[in-house]
Amino acid sequence: MKLLVINPNISEDVTALIEAEALRSAGPNTELIVRTAPHGVEYIETRFESLIAAGAVAELIAEYVSAEGSTVDGVVVAAFGDPGMPALKELVDVPVIGITEAALCAAALQGQRFSIIAISDRITAWYRDCVEHFGLGGRLASIRSIKQSLHGIGSVQHDFKDTLLALSRQAVEEDGADVVILAGAPLAGLARDLEGQIPVPVVDGISAGIRMTEAVVELQSGFHRQGAFAPPPVKKRAGLSENLDAALATAQSAATVSQK
Repeated sequence: MKLLVINPNISEDVTALIEAEALRSAGPNTELIVRTAPHGVEYIETRFESLIAAGAVAELIAEYVSAEGSTVDGVVVAAFGDPGMPALKELVDVPVIGITEAALCAAALQGQRFSIIAISDRITAWYRDCVEHFGLGGRLASIRSIKQSLHGIGSVQHDFKDTLLALSRQAVEEDGADVVILAGAPLAGLARDLEGQIPVPVVDGISAGIRMTEAVVELQSGFHRQGAFAPPPVKKRAGLSENLDAALATAQSAATVSQK
């Protein structure tokens, strides 16, 4: 199995954290291709920044799609908030899974109520929207976040490890969380470091994203040809990159063939 793992922000140090945790989580027969967004922002906190990142993610996915088919078996969008999702599911005939949806699914399997631990206060509104989108708002115990300025996005878990641990414990003791989600690629791997220090299951988004994508690939459930995630209909378009235009054409062609 070959998975494309995309960091939707431009921080290479965060990509290194993503890759390290992805390698620890992936099965022995899984090959990982880890890529960083070619343009965008240092780290994503808002809906608008997510919008910018979505285009970069689409371009990276399109690089691995050709007229002959995809060169990967699945795609992991490795930023909490899942920039571009679920729209990216319309683009290719392989599973495209965001670490938010993977983490929420993992949390829902392990407890009734979950809390999200976030790296900034500004980011919480967007995260709450994401939880509501997945229909899990009623199971969200809380979103707790770091209130201080970050020294650097790649060092968040090192700089604020004690704070993140305290927030996680508060989520359990004060908010009634059955599961804690450590949200965002900058926290990749922290769940392993805090093992045994939080009295409920702790979900790492990157780990959940890798393992869930592997599972969905192996399910071999089939492709979207109709319904909400069918490829976009054929119409005039202009100004797209060669890769993205080709990816759309491939998706639309496959959908047309299946309808005959």
